[in-house]
Amino acid sequence: MYTIIVYDVSVGRVNKVCQFLRRYLNWIQNSVFEGELTESELVRVKEGLKEIIDIHEDSIIIYLFHSDKIFQKEHLGIKKSGHSFVI
Repeated sequence: MYTIIVYDVSVGRVNKVCQFLRRYLNWIQNSVFEGELTESELVRVKEGLKEIIDIHEDSIIIYLFHSDKIFQKEHLGIKKSGHSFVI
C-alpha cells in the first residue's frame, strides 16, 4: 500500500526517526516520507517508530492509500528531494 508518513518529534529524536524511515520509504522533505509498503513492512515501521518516539511528546501521522494512483500530488516551489538511488 502507498504510505505517507509525517512526523513532528523532539530534536533529539529527529535523526533517529529519519534514519529509520529511510530504510523503508523515500524522503520527500523535512519530516515527510512516502512510498510503497507491504503489510508486514508497515507493521515493522510502526513497531520501530514506537521504540524511538516518546508518545507523550512526539507525533507521527501515517496516511495509507491502496495505490499511489488514487490521489493527486502537486508541488509548489522547489522539490526538496527526488527519488534517486545510488548504485
